[in-house]
Amino acid sequence: MATETDSYPTRYWHRLEDGRVQCDLCPRYCKLREGQRGLCFVRGCEQQQIKLYTWGRSSGFCIDPIEKKPLNHFLPGTPVLSFGTAGCNLTCKFCQNWDMSKSRQMDTLADRADPETLADTAQRYGCRSIAFTYNDPVIFMEYALDVAAACHERDIRTVAVSAGYICPAPRVEFYQAMDAANIDLKGFSERFYRKLCGAELQPVLETLQYLRWETDVWFEITTLLIPDQNDSDAEIEAQCRWIVDQLGPDVPLHFSAFHPDFKMMTTPPTPAATLTRAREIGLACGLHYVYTGNVHDRRGGSTFCPDCGSMLIERDWYQLGHWGLNDRGGCGHCGKAIAGRFEASPGHWGAQRQPVRIYQPAE
Repeated sequence: MATETDSYPTRYWHRLEDGRVQCDLCPRYCKLREGQRGLCFVRGCEQQQIKLYTWGRSSGFCIDPIEKKPLNHFLPGTPVLSFGTAGCNLTCKFCQNWDMSKSRQMDTLADRADPETLADTAQRYGCRSIAFTYNDPVIFMEYALDVAAACHERDIRTVAVSAGYICPAPRVEFYQAMDAANIDLKGFSERFYRKLCGAELQPVLETLQYLRWETDVWFEITTLLIPDQNDSDAEIEAQCRWIVDQLGPDVPLHFSAFHPDFKMMTTPPTPAATLTRAREIGLACGLHYVYTGNVHDRRGGSTFCPDCGSMLIERDWYQLGHWGLNDRGGCGHCGKAIAGRFEASPGHWGAQRQPVRIYQPAE
């Protein structure tokens, strides 16, 4: 177990002929000399290896409704214990969690929790799952995998909320340990990714294809629509058609509202009408489940049967109302099978958000 001052060994790296060490976890391929840290800030070169500096350290613990991740087709109504660390391997100018993802101090100030303590806490509070969120779990992969192992021993599910910016080999190991994921598809152009995220689109698309065709991980997609950046009808339609063609119509897509933050404080918030229009485009392209987020939109947040149009799961913000699924996870009206991971009845956590204090046993 790592201690307060320890670094944690990692696997995905190799030494270069010029004496540097290349990190092979994500497509940034940071090439580091002794003592340097990668762009994510939480992985660095130490003793000619890449080490992780945030194993066992968190940026906070909170019990949320699973719908807040957002996951609308994975154990609806159940509580999820959420936590993250610090740092990120993207440089999004619009980051909505920049105080955590861009932190250069939090990894020394954060609370501590080993995997067994986190799993025990989730079990004690009746959480059906743990979510690696707030910042991208790809960069604290080793910690996330250890937590996942401890959770699965207690029949607790694991959820990755990620931008999907990861290399092929670690991608396999990472998602083998996940039961569900929400992938943040930032936009649908290389221009957007390079200009506003400091990254590339193609690796994210490859992650989505991998999840759909080579794993059993339940996943949903979220796109934050930013005025005049990625909200044109043409780009939204191109994204939706790609999802239908490459992933199939049953992958849920969430369009979320941007609010001014970080380095885009002068950009106006996303009008609710933009989200409604995007949802209509997605449905017209053939997607079965398209949602709006970060706005009060009862219809846009609810699940409907793609065949008969019956309301299946009513949502008012994160509060569930009418439940129209049968006990086999199908439409209670016409019997259409509905994609997702459902149980015979929904959970009853509701919209509450409960901060949690982790009590780490003395070593």
